[in-house]
Amino acid sequence: MRIIRGKYRGKKIQVPSNFIARPTTDFAKEAIFNIIENNFEIEEIKVLDLFTGTGSIGFEFLSRGAKSVTSVEIEKKYFAFIKRIGLELFPNNYYPINADAFKFIKTRSLEYDIIFADPPFDSGEIEAIPDLIMKSGKIKQNTVLILEHSEQQNFSETQYFLKTRKYGKVNFSFFCQENFM
Repeated sequence: MRIIRGKYRGKKIQVPSNFIARPTTDFAKEAIFNIIENNFEIEEIKVLDLFTGTGSIGFEFLSRGAKSVTSVEIEKKYFAFIKRIGLELFPNNYYPINADAFKFIKTRSLEYDIIFADPPFDSGEIEAIPDLIMKSGKIKQNTVLILEHSEQQNFSETQYFLKTRKYGKVNFSFFCQENFM
C-alpha cells in the first residue's frame, strides 16, 4: 500500500501479510480523490472513515492536508496496525477508534464533512448504510457519504443518491441530503 499524493507522497506502508482486507487500488483512489478535491477544500474538511481496514483512504486524506480523520475499525489486528501507523505519521489529527461501524453510526455524532465507508463487499448490511447515515439526524448539512461497493450493488434508487463512479471492479456511490456535488 502506498500514499499517492501530499506530504507523504510515494510513501509505502507495509501491510502485514496476514491481512485479508482489500485496499482500494491506486487507480481507484486517485480517481476518487480527483472528485473530492474538485468539490472540497481538503484542508478544511473533517473525515470519518468507516470500515477502515488498512487505513489507506484515511492516510491519503491526511497526507493531502485534511483537518482530521476519525477511523473506525472493528478488527483488533487491523486497528492496532492503523493506530500505530496513523499516530506515527499524523499524531495531531488522526483519531482511531476500535468499534463496530454500525454501532458507531447509531450512537455517535456524525459531524463530518465526508463520511467514507468501505464495508466488506459481501456484507449483507451494506445496503442499509446510506439510510443509517443520511437519515440519522446526526450529520451536518451537506455531509457527503461516499460508499465503496462492488458492481453487484446498485444504489441509484436510494434516497439522497447523487451519482456512482466506476473504476475497474470498484464502485463509489455518493449521497448527500442536498444536491451538493
